[in-house]
Amino acid sequence: MSKQLKWWQTAVFYQIYPRSFADGDGDGIGDFPGIIDKLDYLQQLGIEAIWLSPHYPSPQFDVGYDIADYTGVEPAYGTLDDFKRFLDEAHRRGLRVILDLVLNHTSNQHPWFIESRSSKHNPKSDWYVWADGRNDGPPNNWVSAFGGPAWTYEAAREQYYYHFFFKEQPDLNWRNPEVKQAMFEAIRFWLDLGVDGYRLDAIDTIFEHPDLPDHESPYTQVELYAAYQSAQTDEERQALPQVWEKMMAHQVRQPGIHELFQEIRIIIDDYEDRLLVGETDDIAYYGDGSNELHMTFNFPLINTPILTPPWIRQNQAERLEALPEDAWPCNTTGNHDRPRVYDEFGDGQNNEALARFNLALMLTLRGTPFLYNGEEIGMANLLLTDLAQFRDNVSLNTYKTMIELAGIPPEQALLQAAKFGRDQARTPMQWANAPNGGFSPVGVETWLPVNPNYVKGVNVADQENDPDSLLNFYRRMLHMRRNTPALIAGDYQPLHEDMEDYLAFLRSTGQQSCLVVLNYSDKTHTLAFDVGTEQTKVVFSSEPRGKTANLQTLVLAPFEIFIAEIGE
Repeated sequence: MSKQLKWWQTAVFYQIYPRSFADGDGDGIGDFPGIIDKLDYLQQLGIEAIWLSPHYPSPQFDVGYDIADYTGVEPAYGTLDDFKRFLDEAHRRGLRVILDLVLNHTSNQHPWFIESRSSKHNPKSDWYVWADGRNDGPPNNWVSAFGGPAWTYEAAREQYYYHFFFKEQPDLNWRNPEVKQAMFEAIRFWLDLGVDGYRLDAIDTIFEHPDLPDHESPYTQVELYAAYQSAQTDEERQALPQVWEKMMAHQVRQPGIHELFQEIRIIIDDYEDRLLVGETDDIAYYGDGSNELHMTFNFPLINTPILTPPWIRQNQAERLEALPEDAWPCNTTGNHDRPRVYDEFGDGQNNEALARFNLALMLTLRGTPFLYNGEEIGMANLLLTDLAQFRDNVSLNTYKTMIELAGIPPEQALLQAAKFGRDQARTPMQWANAPNGGFSPVGVETWLPVNPNYVKGVNVADQENDPDSLLNFYRRMLHMRRNTPALIAGDYQPLHEDMEDYLAFLRSTGQQSCLVVLNYSDKTHTLAFDVGTEQTKVVFSSEPRGKTANLQTLVLAPFEIFIAEIGE
């Protein structure tokens, strides 16, 4: 590929969940002083860019995704000066920073909403989505993605306001030019400070059907949840998202969204070399490849119970073919909304090996990789067993719904709520084999419990000096990728496409070609590759090897990761 790549095309991103990353002042909550103290760690890890989850002032009902001020800093995390110091220190180390931006909604504690709810005659009356009720109830039968109706009554206005998510997160009315102008000013505020772009949250939901028609799904949310729980086969489970889409048909991906992102792209392009990546897998948001978002996530890759070579090959064939010309892919295996990768794609016996595979896959597929803090040490899900410890209101809503509406026994409901919710993947980062995993001082109650497996080596300090640790594997692979141009810029060509046990493909530029083979099985394979040469230079292997290998008699060990340079 002769075209000069942008920084966001060559970088590996690392998501920081600020509340759980590093506690700098010892109060049990992560903060900017803590993050600043760990920037050297991130630089040594080998990542090149940070995605920072919401850092804005917030009542924390949805852990920061309920923003009360778009141009401030959550006091528990520090001050605006602390943020500026974090940004300067990150840039000084060559680390780019993109912020999480919630466009769809604010907190119900945002001054805009407090004004809007106060009266139909307030200047900000139309800054949110309001409607009159019907038949002594909500305007229609729309539902919230987090459970229950999508409408909440406000007595002061004698109207209902709309919320795609919690009632504490009222939707902004983006059809109001004043809202658009205020949000555009907030976007510019952080760009003027020097941030490198945005990850845009929940972008499919920004507009809703203006006529507010009823959805036509035959199911209620409780019935849909029950159907998912009782599904016996993958086919039954795979049919249910279509039912969900029908239920939400008038609340997502409505007209106006592409025009909005074209406007935001114009703002972004006023600044040098900034990025927009959307929380969606919809390729339509690339626009023509140059006028909307720079990237959207390849979520279809991980919408499966298990990652297998046939699944990955099919995903790559479909995804890369569908992208507009010159559009850039973006891959991830985990984030703050999903169960931990270590468990999600582990098999219960080979989780450590498969965790290494997940990284290898991210770093060798075509596109920009996004990693989530804690993956590098194998952090696992923590299923809370005490309702008082839950912080994710999705879990609390689920628990209440299962008991009150579905009649599920409390113990079973508690387990299901813990599995369904997001606390399990948001526990504090485990820095040491010390009280609170080294996240906070001894005796301090952390905002979420620390996973007790930190005493079993799942912590940074214990893995630092172990050359075979997962952490050092991450470091080796990240530095290997940075020094292997074909893995960054190369085209993708699948090989041995009928094989069930292993994945093989070429990544090639005009100057370098690399063969990637990932053995997803516990079997040894002897393979032959017809790629124009027999003897090749080994770039990376998870098994002991010499500097070269014969591609006509390549013996692949169980769960081996093998990368070889076959170019000039």
